[in-house]
Amino acid sequence: MYPEINAFLDLLHEKQISSFLVTNAQFPEQMRSLRPVTQLYVSVDASNPQSLKKIDRPLFRDFWERFLNSLRALSEKGQRTVYRLTLVKSWNAEEIEGYASLVGLGQPDFIEVKGVTYCGTSKASSLTMENVPWHEEVIRFTEELVAKLPGDKYAIASEHEHSNCVLVAHKKFFVNQEWQTWIDFEKFHALNERWRATGGQHGFKVEDYMSPTPSWAVYGHKERGFDPEETRWRRKQTSRDVSGC
Repeated sequence: MYPEINAFLDLLHEKQISSFLVTNAQFPEQMRSLRPVTQLYVSVDASNPQSLKKIDRPLFRDFWERFLNSLRALSEKGQRTVYRLTLVKSWNAEEIEGYASLVGLGQPDFIEVKGVTYCGTSKASSLTMENVPWHEEVIRFTEELVAKLPGDKYAIASEHEHSNCVLVAHKKFFVNQEWQTWIDFEKFHALNERWRATGGQHGFKVEDYMSPTPSWAVYGHKERGFDPEETRWRRKQTSRDVSGC
């Protein structure tokens, strides 16, 4: 992890720039020492060491221990935390029970499940379009994952069909029969500034800067995550809809 990450975060937040930090879960101590981040992601690309080695090609011999300790470190953070699961058909899309056990380890606020994006042929990767799941397959995987999670603490909150992505949220974000998975950025910066001014003595939690989810982004809405105020371009074909692929 970049050694000056905390100084960089301060520079961003001083200018009211939000921070979305993605880590590959290999630096647990650095994660523990992180200052508040608007949203902290951990890439959970596999549920066992064999698959993780194949998909991520990690640099460290103790990569699995680093991975697990990073997830434990995530559970200690006070701000928004996200597991980022990238589904690769025939590689990791069948590891539902393993993923469910990892959720208990890091206790993330959100689980973002996304189908892998194929970027063309490369010597560095053997991926093909056959490894890209359909959006319906991403939904099915997510439904099965939520059913395996203990304690009835999570539910599918949102989807983004054209990004082939589904969002699972902790039920603490379901307030007064309404999902609040969006971010009040002004509130975050105000809370973070107070945290800095008090030397970290005045902490804050993820619930302090959550914001209502627009109806069109809620799972099950007919728009399937597409903002109706934007212009949508559809492919000119009469065969199967691949907008989520």
